[in-house]
Amino acid sequence: MRALLIYPKNPETFWSFKYALKFIAKKAMHPPLGLLTVAAMLPADWELKLVDENVEPLTDKHLVWAEMAFISAMVIQKESVKKVVSRCKGHGLKVVAGGPLFTTSHEEFEGIDHFVLDEAEITLPGFLRDLEAGNPQPVYTTEKFPKLGLTPSPRWDLIKLRRYASMTIQYSRGCPYQCEFCDITTLFGRRVRTKNTQQMLAELDHLHALGWRGGLFIVDDNFIGNKGKLKKDVLPSIIKWMEKHHYPFSLSTEASIDLSDDEELMIMMVKAGFDGVFVGIETPSEESLAECSKLQNKNRDMVACVKKIQAFGMEVRGGFIVGFDSDSPSVFEKQIELIQNSRVITAMVGLLNAPKGSRLYKRIAEEGRLLKEVTGDNTDFSTNFVPKMGMDNLYQGYRQIISGIYSPKPYYDRVKNYLKEYKPLKRKKFRFHFNYIRLHPGYISALFKTFFLLGIKDKARRHYWKLMFWSLFRKPLALTRALTFAVYGFHFRKVFLDRM
Repeated sequence: MRALLIYPKNPETFWSFKYALKFIAKKAMHPPLGLLTVAAMLPADWELKLVDENVEPLTDKHLVWAEMAFISAMVIQKESVKKVVSRCKGHGLKVVAGGPLFTTSHEEFEGIDHFVLDEAEITLPGFLRDLEAGNPQPVYTTEKFPKLGLTPSPRWDLIKLRRYASMTIQYSRGCPYQCEFCDITTLFGRRVRTKNTQQMLAELDHLHALGWRGGLFIVDDNFIGNKGKLKKDVLPSIIKWMEKHHYPFSLSTEASIDLSDDEELMIMMVKAGFDGVFVGIETPSEESLAECSKLQNKNRDMVACVKKIQAFGMEVRGGFIVGFDSDSPSVFEKQIELIQNSRVITAMVGLLNAPKGSRLYKRIAEEGRLLKEVTGDNTDFSTNFVPKMGMDNLYQGYRQIISGIYSPKPYYDRVKNYLKEYKPLKRKKFRFHFNYIRLHPGYISALFKTFFLLGIKDKARRHYWKLMFWSLFRKPLALTRALTFAVYGFHFRKVFLDRM
């Protein structure tokens, strides 16, 4: 069997980092980890090719070569999926689809022959058996959650690593919390399931052997969902591995804000090579936190929590939401204050949406307020239900936040204030990567691009040069971070302000 694995194109979004990637000549931020993992589950005698439309075009030559197409996608890729399916059917290919988009909405798609839904460790073997027997079914689904000991190491050999800014691995699935607006527990459950330490080290070995050096994102929705196992076994083993291999990777992940309560865990994560963590901060409103059941965030000094994590050596990237039923008109200014005071540089502020499968979706539908399905882009100035404060008020307030944090002056002020408090880690010799404009010939080119595009052509060039000179003379060890954040700011302004 000749199987073509296709990852549809993503639109330009906050997390695509499209405008930032141009500075370092990378095509995409991350590879399609789900498809790479599924590829490792397919029969060993199959011929496989993988096309990630975010780094290369899907050509007729690919489609003529293939006997069957496998597609995986998220909600934000919905329109791209339709185009891919149409092209596959035009070449007479059988199409197999799986992933989050199809697991929650497979009934919305035509032209797909077989849906392999939920987690592939359970549903894919059944499809393969039926395919071998000549009787594959239209839909394969399950209510069970597999143990991750069944999960093989991804087939990174199917991609060209150099096209990506960062690699990805997965340690766990599931989240112990149940925020109303989130569909993670529907997809993966509340019991946190993890890979064993040997699996994690094997994946690190594999990437290292392939020559990867630089960013490595652990894609878990809550990496610290099982703190005990992390501290007892996984992190000590990763620390030893990283020390032995001279820290070839810079790790980042996602975690809940209660990470700030555990100093031992933060110390271990930093020793293991973590220098960044995404945290769902959401809102400064206690009423809105209670409304959405974000109980782990309640009754906290959120600025102090964020600064504590950053003081331990991990940059906090934050998720923020407006549009809760409990939000008052003052929430917009309070969000600006929270973001500016906490020094969260990468602040994804989005309008509240209700994804299918979340408890919020069910409630909004029952209340008759649902307007459409989500786009999957939390920063596209849209919501899929009628907000209680009214659409006009919500959109006006949202624009106020975006201007208040991503216009050049407040953004560069936030960067400078962050760098004032930034203390470079001394735990290891570090090879600069994407987040620090790694100093090899390609990144030297990126440095000169920043001088030209941000220091000459960009309207915010005055703020750029002020930050560069301040950093050079006052915080020289933070200069690479200053350059990186300047590039990030350019991307964020293109994504946000150009839409306003």
